[in-house]
This record gives sequence, structure tokens and C-alpha cells, in this order.
Amino acid sequence: MGDDIFVGGGGPDRGTPQYLRLDYANRHGLVAGATGTGKTVTLQILAEGFSTRGVPVFLADVKGDLSGLARPGRADFKLHDAFAARAATIGLNDYAYSAFPVTFWDLFGRNGHPVRTTVAEMGPLLLSRLLDLSESQEGVLNVAFRIADEQGMPLLDLKDLQALLVWTGENRDALQLRYGNVAASSVGAIQRRLLVIENEGMAEIFGEPALELSDLIRTDPDGRGRINVLDAASLMTSPRLYATFLLWLLSELFETLPEIGDTDRPRLVFFFDEAHLLFDDAPKALVDKVEQVARLIRSKGVGVYFVTQNPDDLPEDVLGQLGNRVQHALRAFTARDRKALMRAAETYRDNPRFATDEAILEVGVGEAVTSFLGEKGVPGMVERTLIRPPSSQLGPITEAERRAAIATSPVAGKYEALHDRESAFEMLRARTEDAARAAAAVENPAPEDRAYRAGRRYGGPITGGDQARPSVAGGIGAAMTKALISELQGTTGRRLVRGVLGSLFKGR
Repeated sequence: MGDDIFVGGGGPDRGTPQYLRLDYANRHGLVAGATGTGKTVTLQILAEGFSTRGVPVFLADVKGDLSGLARPGRADFKLHDAFAARAATIGLNDYAYSAFPVTFWDLFGRNGHPVRTTVAEMGPLLLSRLLDLSESQEGVLNVAFRIADEQGMPLLDLKDLQALLVWTGENRDALQLRYGNVAASSVGAIQRRLLVIENEGMAEIFGEPALELSDLIRTDPDGRGRINVLDAASLMTSPRLYATFLLWLLSELFETLPEIGDTDRPRLVFFFDEAHLLFDDAPKALVDKVEQVARLIRSKGVGVYFVTQNPDDLPEDVLGQLGNRVQHALRAFTARDRKALMRAAETYRDNPRFATDEAILEVGVGEAVTSFLGEKGVPGMVERTLIRPPSSQLGPITEAERRAAIATSPVAGKYEALHDRESAFEMLRARTEDAARAAAAVENPAPEDRAYRAGRRYGGPITGGDQARPSVAGGIGAAMTKALISELQGTTGRRLVRGVLGSLFKGR
């Protein structure tokens, strides 16, 4: 099978060896099964296979076990004899232990290189999902983003967005003629949600330097693709953040990478573990966008593999796009479970040697029902497959080993220091200070202005005297409102275009 990835076999009496073809690996895939049936090991051997063939991989390490990819397996490991026996059974004659090039990432910068994005790149749709905003609150957030675009104010971190929301609330009367009603209560609700995620430590994921996608699509000098492992153990306490971040990353890949069509291998393979979190309570508009990205991103050379407990966790339109499948055992204790089992079995091409639904119930740990795309993209006949053993270490590495891998990574030192350049917060503060000075000048005019007020130039005093002078506060408000209206009238041509999931196109 050349460079295709050997997934497993059935031994001499149980069907054909199973390979994942590299030229169809961007047709996406599914790894499903109940807890404890071997999904993590399957994910590990697929990552090894792609890396060996020069394909970079991105995956989230939900339980911490996948860090073992950075170390070779050991002959003194308790499962060594079982692994060797499995390799012999399935005809894996060249089985050997090996480590793989791994880059560790962590949104919070504790167990890997920091991963950041800017508020502008995440966009209002995904940020609304993260903040769990109502429809009206999401509308106000869209207004704030539009103003930032038109005014050329970069939204980099949370303080930028918080400052912009304050400014939007204070100027809502001037804004409503152009953008519609901006309710103060909605502004306040968004600010409270931002405070919550700030208190939970999520503010540090917004800022610069933002992640460069090219750092995820790296190969080592020996030609192997780097495996990017995102530490997600702590992220699982905030499932909405986990799902939103991975969806943002997927959308960035979609919007940034050029079209390459079908090639002999993917440019990157993206594993979306705990995929049900992506769709739990998601609004239909977001689900529609995910389906669109899944359908179109394969032409960018990206294969997406959803990892979940039950295929029913995924929308039917997404499930229908997953051509390469590894189905570990499902449980069928209830009527609902049995219906889900039958639906899962119906998505496979039948094998006359066994009933697919019965096989899905019967396969043991490390065994699966598999189907991979064959010649001309035709789904292969379903087979019962013994999954090959991993070459890398099964289970997590030590803290010292992780630190050593981080220190010698190709991106070591690139993302650790936070940069805070001029952005919306500083620009709005400067505008407020300018408006305050303008108002102060009205309150305390220069000598020549006082002479003008006294009528010395034109021969008579101006009526009203000091009673007509605006207050400093009123002067600031008037100056800000006048500047706002003037600026909005001239910004239509400067608007920036947002992409399919709300982030800005990179060509801006």
C-alpha cells in the first residue's frame, strides 16, 4: 500500500488489512466509541502514521495521555508482550518503538507554548458563543466590532473590547441612527460576561503575539510532520472555551490557507476530540457554519477527524462528510442506545460475513469496526479490525520530559512574552483626553477668545455671558459626539471583510 497508513488487520481468518489512503485523508474521518474502548490509542497510531509520512498533525490532549507521542515505547512496559503479539497477529512485521516530533501548546502557557488570538480574529460570532450571549446582546457586540473596523481601532485583548463597549454605551444616542438601538442593559450584560471570563483566567488567551498558523504546519529536517499537542486537561473544565477555541482555529485554517485541491497527502490533519462539545446547545447559525467549513476545508488540504463517543453526537450533514471511519464498541443498554447503534451501523457498507450492528456491540478493547475510502473515493466494505499497537509511549511523559521538549521546540521563546501595542484601549483613551482638553478650552477660553466674547472686536458684548458656557462634562460629550458623527460619515469605504466564522481575512 505504499505510503498509506496501516491501521490494523484481522489476522489470517478475519478479513483484509485496513489502510487509510493518504490521497483520501483530506476527506475527513470519524473515531467513535464508548469510554474505555480504545479511541485514544487509535488517535495516537493515526497521528504516528501521518507524522511518519510527512503530514503535520494538530490534536487536543484531553486526558494527558497523548504526550507519550514524544517518547518511544519501552520493552519493559507491562503491555510489551501484548503489543508484540498483536503486531504478529496482524502481520506488522516491522513493528518497532519510536518517538515522534511533538510541539506542546497550552492556552494558559503552563504545559506548553502559549496560544493566543486577538479579539478581532475570534470575531463576534464565536465570541458570542464563548460568552453565551442572547440574540440582542450579540447584536450589540456586532455593532461594537463594526465600529472598531470602520474606525481602524485594533481589538487585541479584553481591555480593548471593554473600553470600546464603554464608549459605545456612552455614545449610543449618536450610534442608533446608523446601527439601530444599542441598549445600555445589553452593554452591561456583555461587560459582566467579560468580567466572568477574566476572573476565570481566560483573558490571557487574547493578545499578541497571536498564533501563526505556519507554526502548526511544520516538518522536521528528517521529513516527519510535527505533531502539535494542545494540553486540554484544564480546558475541559470550561467546555465552551475548548469548543470555541478549536472552532476558531479550524476557521482560521479555512480562511487563511490557499486552495490546493486534491493532492497525494494532506497539508495538515486536525483531530477534534470530544467533538460533541462543539454542537451542544450551539445555535443553528453556528452549526450551519461548521458544516460549511467541514465541506469546503478539504480543498485547502486539511483533513478533519472528529473523535466522540457516539456518531449521533454529530449533525447528520457533518457525519455524511466523514469518509474514513473507525468505530469502537458502543453500548446498547436502553432503547435510545439501540436506535443509535442501528443508525451507526446503517452508515457502513455491508459485509456479508457479519452483521455490522452486532460487530459494533461485540468488538473488544483495541478492536474496531472500520471503513476507509478506496479507489476513486468509494467507501470500503466494513471490517472487524484489530488496531495496531502504538510505537510511541502509551501514557503521559514526565514533567521534566515535557519541559525539555518545550525548551528545544522550534518555536521556543516566540510566544512566551506578551506584547501590548497601541490598540482600541489606548486610542479611545487618547480621544477622551483630547475631548477633555477641548471642553476645558471652552470653559476657560484664551485671552483673545474672552476679548471676542466681550465684543471688543465688533463693538459689543455677547449676550448671555457665562450662562451660555457649557460645562466641562457637557463639552466632552459634545466633542465626542461631534467627532463620532464626522468620523462615521467618512468610513464606509474602510470597512474590513469578515470571514465565514467571524474572524478577519488575513489580507487586511
